[in-house]
Amino acid sequence: MDFDIPKEIADYLDVLDDFIEQEIKPLENENDNIRFFDHRREDARTDWERGGLPNDEWEALLFEARMRADTAGHYRYAMPKDLGGQDGSNLGMAIIREHLATKGLGLHNDLQNEHSIVGNNVGVLLMANYGTEEQKEEWLPLMLQGKRGFAFGITEPAHGSDATHMETKAVRDGDGWKINGAKTWNTGIHKAQYDMVMARTSGEPGDGDGITAFLTPMNAEGVKIEEFLWTFNMPTDHGTVSFSDVYVDNASIFGEEGHGLQIVQHFFNENRIRQAASSLGAAQYCINESVKYAQERKPFGKPLSTNQGIQFPLVELNTTAAMLRALIHKTAWQMDKYGAFSVSDQVSMCNYIGNRLCCDAADRAMQTHGGLGYSRHKPFEHIYRHHRRYRITEGAEEIQMRRIAGYMFGYMKQQAPKGVKSVTGI
Repeated sequence: MDFDIPKEIADYLDVLDDFIEQEIKPLENENDNIRFFDHRREDARTDWERGGLPNDEWEALLFEARMRADTAGHYRYAMPKDLGGQDGSNLGMAIIREHLATKGLGLHNDLQNEHSIVGNNVGVLLMANYGTEEQKEEWLPLMLQGKRGFAFGITEPAHGSDATHMETKAVRDGDGWKINGAKTWNTGIHKAQYDMVMARTSGEPGDGDGITAFLTPMNAEGVKIEEFLWTFNMPTDHGTVSFSDVYVDNASIFGEEGHGLQIVQHFFNENRIRQAASSLGAAQYCINESVKYAQERKPFGKPLSTNQGIQFPLVELNTTAAMLRALIHKTAWQMDKYGAFSVSDQVSMCNYIGNRLCCDAADRAMQTHGGLGYSRHKPFEHIYRHHRRYRITEGAEEIQMRRIAGYMFGYMKQQAPKGVKSVTGI
C-alpha cells in the first residue's frame, strides 16, 4: 500500500496555494475586507438591523471569491467534466479541504457559510443526478453561474434526526399538489429562490418511502418565513418556513414521487467525509498555533513548551489527528474504489471523531494561549463556535455512533462491491 499523497493532488495543492496568494489574499485585504476576518470586528458579517442575517457586503465578497475560483477552474473541482469540473475524487476532496482548513480562517475557506474556493456543490450534483431533462436544462446553467439555488426543507420543528416522521404533507389537487406544514433550519433560505420541501405524499409515519421532494418557489402564495434562528455563531441564515395550502404543479417534483429521502441520502457520505477533513484541518491549525505560541511564550523565565502540562494535551491531540488523517485518507480512497456506501461505518467514524477533535483542539488552543486565546484577537473561539454545530448537523454524533453500531452488530449492511465480501472487515 502507498500512503503518500498522489502526486497529481500534491501538485494541485501548490496550484491552489499560488491562486490564494495571487488572487484571494489581495481581495481579502482590499477595501477593508479584512474586517470580516478580524476577530475583534467579526460582527461586521452580521446585519443586526435585518434580524441577524448575513451582511450583503459580506456575501458579495464571498460570491466574488467564488467567481474568481470558478474562472480559475478550482471551484468545480469535484464536479464531472461535462459540468466544467475536474472529476475530482473523494480522496482529492478530503486532502484539499483539510489543506485549506489547516491554513486557518480566511476568504479562501470559511465554512460558516460553507464557503471555499473548492466548492462542495451538492445542489448542482443533485440536479444533475435527479432532475428531469426539462429541470436540468432550466436549472443547471443558472446554478453553475450562482444565479439560482434551493435550500433544503427537511428538518421540522418537532422532528430532527428522524425525517420519516415528518408532519409536512402534500395532497393531490387537480394537476398539482397542495403542501401544508413547516420546516426549520432551512439554511440559505434568505437568498434561495426555491426550497426543496420534503413532504409525505403516501404511507405512514415512520415509512422510508412515501416522501416526495418538491422544488417549491419561495414567492408562492402561502409560503412564509416565520423567523431566523439566532445561533452560537452569527450571522444566521437558518430560517423556519411555514407552508399553508401552497400549490405546486407536477413539474415541481424532484426525483421520483415517494422516494424523496433517497435524494438527501445520495451525497451524505461524500458530505460527511469532506466535513471530517475540514474539521481535521481546523484542528491541526489550532494544534500548530498552540505549539508555536508555547515555544515563544516565556512565563517564569522559560518557554511554556518545557512544561509537560502544556506538552501532553497537545501530544494527545496531535496523535489523534494523525490517526484520523490516516482513516480519512483510507476511507476516501475506498469510497473512490468501491463506492460511497461501501464504507458507511468508517465515514461516520471519521465524521464524529473529526468534529469532536476540532472542538477539543480549539478549546486547548484557548487554554494554551490563556486570556489571549479566549479573546477575539485570536480565531480559536470562532473556530469552536463554528465547528461545534457539526457535532449536531449532518447527523448528530449520536446518530453517527448509532450508525456505526448498526454495522458492527449486524442491524445494517454495507453496500459492498460485487465480488468483495467486506471492505471494512465487519
